[in-house]
Amino acid sequence: MPNLSNMKKYASHPVLLGTALLTITGLASRVIGFFYRIFLSHTIGAQGMGIYQLIFPVFALGIAFCGAGVQTAISKYTAEAAGAGRNPQTCLYAGLLLSVSLSFLCSILIYTGSDLVAARILDEPHCAPLLRILSFALPLAAVHSCINGYYYGLQKTVVPSVSQLLEQICRVLCVWLIYKICESQGRPVTAAMAVLGIVFGELSGALFSVTVLHFQRCSERLSACLRRIFLFSVPLTANRVLINFINSTEAILIPICLKMYGYSNADALSIFGILTGMAMPMILFPSVLTNSVSVMLLPSISQAKAQKNQALIHRTIRRTIESCLVLGFASTLFFLLTYSLIGQYLFANTLAGIYIRTLSFICPFMFLSTTLNSILHGLGHPTATLILNLSGCLLRIAVIRIFVPVYGIRAYLYGMLVSQMLTSLCAILLLNRCKEL
Repeated sequence: MPNLSNMKKYASHPVLLGTALLTITGLASRVIGFFYRIFLSHTIGAQGMGIYQLIFPVFALGIAFCGAGVQTAISKYTAEAAGAGRNPQTCLYAGLLLSVSLSFLCSILIYTGSDLVAARILDEPHCAPLLRILSFALPLAAVHSCINGYYYGLQKTVVPSVSQLLEQICRVLCVWLIYKICESQGRPVTAAMAVLGIVFGELSGALFSVTVLHFQRCSERLSACLRRIFLFSVPLTANRVLINFINSTEAILIPICLKMYGYSNADALSIFGILTGMAMPMILFPSVLTNSVSVMLLPSISQAKAQKNQALIHRTIRRTIESCLVLGFASTLFFLLTYSLIGQYLFANTLAGIYIRTLSFICPFMFLSTTLNSILHGLGHPTATLILNLSGCLLRIAVIRIFVPVYGIRAYLYGMLVSQMLTSLCAILLLNRCKEL
């Protein structure tokens, strides 16, 4: 029975199994997160969502600084050690030592400088107490990230998948319990409730990861492994911090420039919350499919390149473009037909529906950009994708700074559309000019 044999073969393939498992849990987490956003929009309101969303650039920068490059380094050296028959846990211990140390440093800086960051950088003093709560999540996220990197290196995705889903479930349950307690006591519900949910979610993920890990003795000198991980992670961390810094600048500038347009502080935060906490998550929901495709495209293209299989590369690129355009235009059509119902019945906010209608045209280009970047990575052009992403971010920042104070939030929405269109077009042109093709 050849078909059964092939099924068994694919079922035993760690990459395919891992990708499928991550896709399923990622989709489940996205669905939970989607309804969680709806719940938050009803409980803390648009202004509360704006304040809540405003602290995420700081959190993203902290995560990028203390964990992004280290996780990749742990995966790389864990895979090498396991392939050579050595105990790979030394790599994990070294990565944990480095990442957790950096995370404690970031936590202290955020906690002690929360008032300064909130007033001078975020331009919103109400963010200060939220930043102090959020600072406790960084060390937990570092532990969680490092252990996930270790299991990715072993090509075992059960622990990262389960911990991701558990983190999301515990976050939502924690926030729901806090909401019920506040409701029963007649206390006001604020964005601090959602930030506490982040901390408890990270705590659950970290505790689960540590609990299932089977600790073993080091098989090599910890200092030597620490040096390798540090040297490998520095450029990766620098790139991730740079991208997150520019993305953070973009997010921070939006409410500031909206106030320059003429909105009050409360109205600017409300618009920012509606855009980033309601409309954008809705638009990004179908991208769980393209993200999964991107995960599978990179090794597939890399293997085809190593085998010099130009026909397969051409065919993959063509089918990827066709599939992304079909999915993108279908998503655009869906949002154009349902934006009013989504805004009115899901978020109870008419403005959210209007933003969804405008942003719907981004879908084909956003899906294309994600998958084509993965193909460029597989062909060995990570610098090109970095330049493309940075160029798109810088273009949006220019639009925010120059046009939003004059034309309002609509200028930013159109700027996002132009940015995604140019990024996708440049990715296609780069693929056409690649020498490998």
